[in-house]
Amino acid sequence: MATLLYRLGRFSFRRRGLTLGAWVLLLIAFGVGAVTLSAPTTSAFSIPGTESSRAMDVIAEKFGASSDNASAKVVFTSSAELTAAELEPAVTALKKLNDLAAVADPVYSSNKQTAYVTVTYDVPVTDVSIADREKLIAAGRTGGVNAEFSGEVTKTVEESHASEALGIIVAAFVLLITFGSLVAAGLPLVTAIVGVGVGMLGIEIATGFFDLSSSTSALATMLGLAVGIDYALFVVSRYRHEIAAGRGGEEAAGRAVGTAGSAVVFAGLTVIIALVALSVTGVPFLTAMGVAAAFTVGVAVLITLSLVPAVLGFAGMRILPRKHRADPAAVEHHAKVPFGEMWARNVLRHRWIALVASLVVIGAVALPALDLRLALPDDSTAAEDSTQRKAYDQLAAGFGAGFNGPLVIVIEAGAGAAQAAAIQAQQLIGDLDDVVTVSDPVANGAGDTAMLTVIPDSSATSEATKDLVHDIRAHSLVGATMAVTGATAVNIDVSEKLTNALVPYLAIVVGLAFVLLMLVFRSILVPLKATIGFLLSVAAAFGALVAVFQKGHLAGLIGLETTGPLVSIMPIFLIGILFGLAMDYEVFLVTRTREEYVHGAAPDDAVISGMRHGARVVTAAALIMMSVFAGFILAADTIIKSLGFALAFGVAVDAFLVRMTIVPALLSLFGRAAWWLPGWLDRILPNVDVEGEELTRRLHEESRPDSGSEIPAAAA
Repeated sequence: MATLLYRLGRFSFRRRGLTLGAWVLLLIAFGVGAVTLSAPTTSAFSIPGTESSRAMDVIAEKFGASSDNASAKVVFTSSAELTAAELEPAVTALKKLNDLAAVADPVYSSNKQTAYVTVTYDVPVTDVSIADREKLIAAGRTGGVNAEFSGEVTKTVEESHASEALGIIVAAFVLLITFGSLVAAGLPLVTAIVGVGVGMLGIEIATGFFDLSSSTSALATMLGLAVGIDYALFVVSRYRHEIAAGRGGEEAAGRAVGTAGSAVVFAGLTVIIALVALSVTGVPFLTAMGVAAAFTVGVAVLITLSLVPAVLGFAGMRILPRKHRADPAAVEHHAKVPFGEMWARNVLRHRWIALVASLVVIGAVALPALDLRLALPDDSTAAEDSTQRKAYDQLAAGFGAGFNGPLVIVIEAGAGAAQAAAIQAQQLIGDLDDVVTVSDPVANGAGDTAMLTVIPDSSATSEATKDLVHDIRAHSLVGATMAVTGATAVNIDVSEKLTNALVPYLAIVVGLAFVLLMLVFRSILVPLKATIGFLLSVAAAFGALVAVFQKGHLAGLIGLETTGPLVSIMPIFLIGILFGLAMDYEVFLVTRTREEYVHGAAPDDAVISGMRHGARVVTAAALIMMSVFAGFILAADTIIKSLGFALAFGVAVDAFLVRMTIVPALLSLFGRAAWWLPGWLDRILPNVDVEGEELTRRLHEESRPDSGSEIPAAAA
C-alpha cells in the first residue's frame, strides 16, 4: 500500500494542475447535482418492524390516514377564559391555508385559559415549504390572541455556521503555532473545507433519493472538518520532515503520502467502518446518518492523498517558515529537548504513578455514567424561547403532563367485532396506573379495526409512561389483537431498539479494533491495551455527558437551557466515532515506536523516540479536533450540542490521558513482551506496512536519482 501511495503522491505533486482541476470540476458537478436533486430533511424517528410502526401502517390502511402527512397544533392562552368569538378570526384564517385536510374545532382546558386547534395537512411534512410555515404562524396569530405552535411542520433547520467558524479559527491558530508558516497553517484548512464541501453537496444530492435526518449534515460537517484538518496535518508535517532531510519536492511528497498517507488510510478506514457498521443496528435513519458521515470521511481521505500533495506543489518552499527557507534542515533542529521526549521521559520515570493517577481521574469522571438514561428528544428539550417549547409547556400546564405524549391503541378483530373489543380495551386500560383518560373507541367502516387515545399522567419521556406502554402490551383481548402506537410509543420503541443494539455494536467495534491493530502492530498486548484505552475514553465521555446534560452540572457554561435523558442515538454514535478517532492517535504515536523497536532500540528508548516524533503533531491534531467539536456546543440542536461536547471531551481524554500517558506507561511496563506475536500468527497475518518500512527499505536499496529533486522556481 505504501508504494502505491508513494506513486500517487509523486503524481499529484507533478501533475498538480490536473489534480486541482479534477477536484474543482467534481465540486462544481456536485454543486449542480445538489441544486437540482436535493429535498428537505426530517427530524422524525421510526423503525420498520416494531409494534408501533406496524400499528401506524394499520391506521393508514384501515382508516386512510397517512402518518406521513404534516400536522400542527396551534395553542392559545390567556389570563382570562377564552371564548369561541376570540378564537374565530384565527380559526377562519387557518381554514384558508393551502393543502389542508382539516382544521379541528378548538379544544379547551378545564379553566378555559388554554385551548388548541389541530391543523392537518393532506401532504407530507417534506412538502410544506417555509412560506407555508410562515402563513400558518401568521394565520394562528390573527385576532391578537397569544398563540404558539408545535408539531413537525413548525420546525425549521437552523443554518447557523458559527460553530464551524469557531472551530476553524481555533484550528488555524493551532496550525500556525505548530508550523510557524501561514501557508502551512492554511493548507490543511483549505483542503478540509473543500472535502467538507464535496461531502455536504453529496449529502444534499442523497436527500433527493433517501430520507435523511436533519442532523445528518451537521454530523458529517463536524467529522469532515476534524479528520480533514488532522489528516492533512499529518501529511504536511511529514512532507516538511522530508524537505528538511534534503529531498526534493516531488520525492518528499511521495514519501509523505507513502508513509503518513498510509496511516491516514488506515485511520480513515477505521472511522468509515465504525460508521458504516451502524447498519447492524437495523435502524434506517441511523444507517443513513452513518453512511453519510462515512462518505464525508472518505472524501477527506481522498483529498489528503491527492489534493494535499498537489497544493504542496503550488506552495513550494512557502510551506516552511520564512527563516528556514534558505536552510530547510533547520526545521528539524531543536535547541532544547522536544516536548514529546520530555513528556515521555517523565511518564516513564514515574510510570506507576502516571498509570494509576490517569485511571483514577478517568474512573471519577466516568462514575456518573451509571445513572445514564436514554430517550428521544421532543419539544420539552427545545430552546426555552422557541415556539415549540412554549406550546409544549402551555399544553402541559393546561391539560396535564401526559397530554403531550398521547398513546394510540389499535384494536383489530373480525368484521363488525372491533367496536366491542375496543370497549373491552377501554375498560382494561382505564384501570391501569398512570392513566388520566381513555377516549371512546372509533371504528372504521368495515368494523374490523378501532382506535383509542390514552392520555398518560406523566410526560412522554418519563419512566412511568414507558412502564404504561409495557403494561398495555402485556395485556391481551379475547378474539382481538391490541397494539400501542403514536409518537410516544414510536420513540420508546426506537430507544429500546437502539439500547438493545448497543452491545452487539460494541462487540463488533471492539473486535474490529483488536484485529486491525494486530495487523498494524504485529502484537497481542498492544491491540489489547489500545482497545481497553478506547473503552476508558468512551466511559469518561459518557460520564461527562450525564453530569452536564442529564444532571445539569456546569450546564450554564455551555448555554444548556434544559436537562433530561440523553438522546438515544448518542451511545452508538459516540462509540463509533470515538473508536475511529482513538485509533488515529494510536496509529500515529505507536507506529513510530514499533519502527524504532524493530530497528534495534530498547523498549523504553523506542517509546521515547516515538513520542519525540509524534507527540507534537498528535497534540496539535487533538487540539484541532477538540476545537472543531467544541464549536458545535454552540448549536441549538440538542443532539448536535451534546455530540459536540461528548466528542471534544472524549478526544481530550483519549489523546492526553490514554494515548500520551497510559499508553507509554504500559508499553514501558510490558517491555519486550509488548511486541510479542506467536510465530504461526505472524506468518498468516498480511503485512499492511502502515509505517512505510518496506517502502523506505526499497527506496534505500534502489538509491535512484530524485526525479523531483528541485522545487519549481515558480512554486518557490
